[in-house]
Amino acid sequence: MHDGEGLEGSGWTVPFSRRQALRTTLSAAVGMILPTAHDLNAGRTRAEAPAPITFDAVKAKARTLAAGPYRAPQDDLPPALASLSYDGYRAITFRPEASLSLGRRFSAQLFHRGFLQRKRVALYLQPRDGPARAIPYAPDLFDLGPDLEGQSFAPDLGFAGFRLHYAFAADRPGDQEEFLVFLGASYFRLRGFGQEYGLSARGAAIRTGGPGAEEFPDFTAFWIREPDADSRSIEIWALLDSPSLAGAYRFRVAPGDPSVMRVEASLHPRAALDHLGLAPLTSMFLHGANGPGGRGAEPFDDFRPQVHDSDGLAVATRGERLWRPLVNGRAQPQISAFGVDPLEGFGLLQRARDFPAYLDVQARHEARPGLWVTPESGFGAGAVRLFEIPSREEYMDNIVAAFVPGAPVPAGSERSLAYTLTTVGTEPASVVPGTLGRVVSTRVGSAERLRPTTPPSPDRRLYVVDFEGPGLPSDRGATLSADVSAGAGTMVDPVVEFVPQTGGWRLYVEWRPPTPLPPGDVILRARLVRDGRAVTETWDAVA
Repeated sequence: MHDGEGLEGSGWTVPFSRRQALRTTLSAAVGMILPTAHDLNAGRTRAEAPAPITFDAVKAKARTLAAGPYRAPQDDLPPALASLSYDGYRAITFRPEASLSLGRRFSAQLFHRGFLQRKRVALYLQPRDGPARAIPYAPDLFDLGPDLEGQSFAPDLGFAGFRLHYAFAADRPGDQEEFLVFLGASYFRLRGFGQEYGLSARGAAIRTGGPGAEEFPDFTAFWIREPDADSRSIEIWALLDSPSLAGAYRFRVAPGDPSVMRVEASLHPRAALDHLGLAPLTSMFLHGANGPGGRGAEPFDDFRPQVHDSDGLAVATRGERLWRPLVNGRAQPQISAFGVDPLEGFGLLQRARDFPAYLDVQARHEARPGLWVTPESGFGAGAVRLFEIPSREEYMDNIVAAFVPGAPVPAGSERSLAYTLTTVGTEPASVVPGTLGRVVSTRVGSAERLRPTTPPSPDRRLYVVDFEGPGLPSDRGATLSADVSAGAGTMVDPVVEFVPQTGGWRLYVEWRPPTPLPPGDVILRARLVRDGRAVTETWDAVA
């Protein structure tokens, strides 16, 4: 779970007389200049105006940070904030009438520090003309809630993060919706029009699933660039720091359907990194149609048929697109690697898109976005790694996917990369490359019930995989076959049939394990073929 879980998307109503006063307070606050640990104009006095900031200056700061010892962000809090409960922290709300206007269609709101959000994040506004200006804390920007009633905090308290709003309808610039939030470590969430927040992206992942403790870098400073009056995109710069890595990021975001974020990063390792996750995505999979999670996994006692923010990982490389259904319930974390050279794209996607698949009125899992990563530069040879953590709790983000370079990233080096993040709703979509049919569901059950054997063999499993979409014939008269394989044991009697109820195609195949059962997981693969040519992506699952 990342620290921002459940804190986005609230609403408030405040009398108009107070609205004008709060706008005045924020305007005055933005005009103040407060020194911070990440001030790019180190050495200047409080009275001096900072020089204009450029992204090259942010990159230079990251390079300088990496050359010196790591200094953790300020995380000391007044006792009243440090002792807040989850509910007490959620009761702190930013007053929307104090929102920082950014052109006609964008605005920003800020997150208070407290509870788990201990670290101070420096926030700057970069006007279209003139120098960047620090945004200092002011208590009147927030309704502090009943637990903090009557409390007041120093102007240098700072903020935990921020969120951006956007007017998706050009003719209603005042009707703005939240679409992007940066809160906690290097996590951020992006959604498209009509979607709910779901999975998160991160700036970087260090040693996720690798030897040693996982490290969570922090975004320690942001510069929000004021867009042109009628701009439909906005730019944000960020400084990242951790014991092993410093970096500079530029985010160019165009909200819409889909929302598109172009990311540029300049990374500077303090230490050699052999498990550096680039463009990492983090999500939640509790249970779903993919089955209970492997041999011996305990089923979930839940009125909802499925609970997840993503139901699979898609990976595209030259000549092939692969789909790995997510599972949960194994005894130990599962790490999978999918070698790519070159990487054309990858994403954690939500393919079940109808309400009956979930039956959760409040969570609306059917409206949660997928995220597709399209690399532009700086990736090279390597593997997309999937890390699945056993979980029995819905609030736990237990899925991580990232590209890991094939060679260690040496200390003192500089790695530049660029990629695009695109929100994905109903597929097929242009962000998922190719015209291949896609896997829309995976179901697993006992094959022993269908064809009993003597003695009984409860480890025999029947896999039922549904394919739909482009590249597949739309009539039952077509002939498709299945190309199947197993890392151990055998895949028996594959049968492919047209499904008139959906217009898609279904594969039935039994896996018969070897005797004795192998100690580890077994990879099963299948795709549909017509006239010797693959017409679907490759289904890749763990037995």
